[in-house]
Amino acid sequence: MIEFQLNGQAVTSESEDDTPLLWVIRDELKLKGTKFGCGIAMCGVCTVHVDGVAMRSCITPVSVAAGKSITTIEGLESAAGKALMKAWVDEQVPQCGYCQPGQIMQAANLLANTPNPTDEEITTAMNGVLCRCMAYPRIRKAIKAAASGGEA
Repeated sequence: MIEFQLNGQAVTSESEDDTPLLWVIRDELKLKGTKFGCGIAMCGVCTVHVDGVAMRSCITPVSVAAGKSITTIEGLESAAGKALMKAWVDEQVPQCGYCQPGQIMQAANLLANTPNPTDEEITTAMNGVLCRCMAYPRIRKAIKAAASGGEA
C-alpha cells in the first residue's frame, strides 16, 4: 500500500509499485482532469506536481508518490494557478482543450519558480507540452498575463 497526499487529502493506493501514477490518479482515485496523451512523457498532457515539481505522470511510477504531495489540475490552488486559470479564460486559450490541464500545470510550475518569465524562459519551460491546435501564441499571452497580474 502506498500512502501520499493528493490535492491536500491523504490517499492510499493498492496498485503495484510500478503502476504509472497517471492510472492511479484517473482509474483508482477517479480524478479525470489529468489526461493520457502519448504514454512516453513526450507530450506533457499528463503533467502533475510532485512536491511542487512538474512531472509527467504517465511514466512516473506510483511508488515515487509515497509520502509526497501530488497536485493535479483539480487541486491547483496556488496564486499562480488561479491567475493562470483566469488568464486562460480571458485570453481564450483552449481550442480543443485536451492539453490544457498539462499546459496549466507546467505553466504554474514555471511561475512558481520564475514569477516574471521572459519569452525565452516561457518557451524553454513549456517546450515539451504539445498543443495539437497550435494555440502557443495564446498560451504565451496567458502566461504573461498571469505573471503580470492580468495584463499580457
